[in-house]
Amino acid sequence: MTETASLDSAALIALEDRYHVPVYAKLPMVLVRGSGSWVWDADGRKYLDLYGGHCVASLGHCHPRVVAAIQRQAETLLFYSNVVYNDARAAACERLVALVPPELRRVFLCNSGTEANETALKIARKHTGRQRVIALREGFHGRTLGSLGVTGLPGLVDPSYPVAAACDFVPFGDLHAVADLIGSETAAVMLEPIPSMGGIRCAPDAYYQGLRDLCDEHGALLVFDEVQTGFGRTGTPFFGDGVGVQPDVITGAKGAAGGMPAGVVFVRDTLSAAMNAGDQGTTFGGGPLACAALAVVAEVLLSDELPRHALEREAQLRDALCDMSGLRGVSGKGLLLGLDLDQPAKPIIAKLRDAGFLVGGGKDPQQIRLMPPLTITHDELQLFSNALGMLLA
Repeated sequence: MTETASLDSAALIALEDRYHVPVYAKLPMVLVRGSGSWVWDADGRKYLDLYGGHCVASLGHCHPRVVAAIQRQAETLLFYSNVVYNDARAAACERLVALVPPELRRVFLCNSGTEANETALKIARKHTGRQRVIALREGFHGRTLGSLGVTGLPGLVDPSYPVAAACDFVPFGDLHAVADLIGSETAAVMLEPIPSMGGIRCAPDAYYQGLRDLCDEHGALLVFDEVQTGFGRTGTPFFGDGVGVQPDVITGAKGAAGGMPAGVVFVRDTLSAAMNAGDQGTTFGGGPLACAALAVVAEVLLSDELPRHALEREAQLRDALCDMSGLRGVSGKGLLLGLDLDQPAKPIIAKLRDAGFLVGGGKDPQQIRLMPPLTITHDELQLFSNALGMLLA
């Protein structure tokens, strides 16, 4: 057995590559420690993390309250399944539903975003008795087969996989396209309120309100995939709060448990009432360890007013970048932002990494994606905007 503590980055990369299935395009770095908005690699180099491990580090890395909750729970009961009741699960459910409107205060706990989205699809199809779904061409909902069936991004759906075909894809922001397709066979309209991997951008509030009206008119469910936009990231606990729209189902994951694997599905009471034992299940979803983290994240989001903080940091960043050379604009909301460049983003992303800043790319070749911890400070963001300005000058 190799003693990894004594290995440098190159040796650790070689060791992982020897055994890990090669399905990820990995950065040439080995991260071994994190605190707040910062991470360190195996060679001791420090980076300001504005990507959060795919939007997961919502409270920053190793938030002391999350760590303490996990430690307490690990010493008490690591796991028991949903065949029994559990104190940590009961507490997590109560804290989670405090984030959503009263009509959505039923929750299903699972392990990931793709599992949450597949659960939402099952609920929509069972409740309506219909099969078809309307989703976005630019949308991404996960990599398991059911979620791939409603994922429209080119290159992610492999014809080798027999994904469900009962889906119509429309452009983001095009309400007329939805109106032309929605009908008596439509079970749900499902979307990321702000597409991320396909290119971060927002639509006018009227778009989301129009989707609500169309779903009501045709008896379809409105499903918001808030795997990335949820849990305070866009300035309200969930995106619909900020545009005055209440969906029938909200899915969440990524930042929900501060780094622990967890997925959440919020559903209307009427949908919950129509479900029976055995309609859905998961062995590890809602386990005590994940629930301890879920409860703390929900508490901190409200007690520390992190949604408001996200809007403040957004305003700071927009102000710092408004006249920056080489930048065409800033899209998105809160701390889910796309920096639209007038040049390819990939070389700039690499130069930022060399300078000690971690940011993301996506399917838009000229966009940098930012999804830092909601706890990121004014001074930390100023470090980033200064560095970006020097690179683009």
